[in-house]
Amino acid sequence: MRNNDIHRFPGFEHINVYYDGMHDCNAAKILPGEYYVTSSDECIVTVLGSCVSACVRDKVFGIGGMNHFMLPVTNSDTPKWGSSTVGVASRYGDYAMEALLNDIISHGGNKKNFEVKLFGGGLINAGQSDVGGMNIDFVRQFLRDEGIVVTAEDLGSTYPRKVYYFPRTGRVMMKRINSLHNDTIKRRETVYRKSLEKAPISGDIELFD
Repeated sequence: MRNNDIHRFPGFEHINVYYDGMHDCNAAKILPGEYYVTSSDECIVTVLGSCVSACVRDKVFGIGGMNHFMLPVTNSDTPKWGSSTVGVASRYGDYAMEALLNDIISHGGNKKNFEVKLFGGGLINAGQSDVGGMNIDFVRQFLRDEGIVVTAEDLGSTYPRKVYYFPRTGRVMMKRINSLHNDTIKRRETVYRKSLEKAPISGDIELFD
């Protein structure tokens, strides 16, 4: 299957979709701050350090997607869940989660059919704030508040992860990345984190059924 053989939903034209010969399917590669939703027989791939990805699908209709997000930290201390800093920062996570879920719903998914799997949140920058832990706490609380059950997760620890997600079936393939190859991930997340500190916070989004 080639990348011109699938139907791509509007709004995702900027996502890099390529043919993955190993899995014999099209693959949408998402970067920090991005998400992707599809009903086609393709996979979504990303590499996670401190960031978290939620893999969500409607297990009845086979439509689903993945996001890749990080909550910004506005001070040098380890953030505490429930603090004013995290309260403001969580709006980035709210946006990342609600945008993904709303897009799945708007294309025919139903919240009651959702299957959710979580990955990432590693502590890969020793000596810095545990933003990975904050991301984990956020996404778990968000899903509890929405009444959505997590069916599988691989979160925390100190290693980056490469994740392949197949929304049509719910299959996930995850590879733990050797610490010797962390520099690219660290640099990318550092750049992204700095951009979050300067960016305005997005407006609120209400999750609909």
